[in-house]
Amino acid sequence: MDGHKHILLPPGGKTATDVHGTPPELFAALIAEFGVFDLDPCSNGTNALCTRYFTPETDGLAQDWGCGRVFMNPPYSDMLSWMRKAYDASLRALVVCLVPVRTDTAWWHDYAMKGEVRFIRGRLRFGSAKHNAPFPSAIVVFYPPWWGLD
Repeated sequence: MDGHKHILLPPGGKTATDVHGTPPELFAALIAEFGVFDLDPCSNGTNALCTRYFTPETDGLAQDWGCGRVFMNPPYSDMLSWMRKAYDASLRALVVCLVPVRTDTAWWHDYAMKGEVRFIRGRLRFGSAKHNAPFPSAIVVFYPPWWGLD
C-alpha cells in the first residue's frame, strides 16, 4: 500500500481513503460565520456538504469553482495541488479550507501562509472514526477581492 495516501489513526490503523467527513459542529460554525457554502469540491459523493459538489470522478481540480463560497476538506495525498487550486480560485470565490497543520511542507509555505490561518485547538475526529486524528488541524481562509474585510 502507498502509505502517504492514508491518514494514520490511533492505535496505528490506516483508513482506506484520504477523503474524510468534516466534523458537523465545525462546519456549522463556519456557516454561521461565512454563510452557506455553494461548493464542496472534495466530496467522495456521500459526504458532500453542499448541494454543488465534485467527486474524484468529476475531478474538482479540473473544474471551475465559480464565484461564491467554497468549503474544501481536501484529500491529504495531494495537498499542493488542492491548495494551489484553492488559492487561485480565491480570485473569484471565498475559499475556506480544513487542512492538516504541516508547517514543514512546501504547500504550507507556498499557499496556506497566503491565507488567514486559524489553528484548531485539540484534535478533530473525522467522519465515523473511532479516534481523534493524530495531527493538528487548521482552517485556512482565502478571501476574494470582493470580500469586505474591515
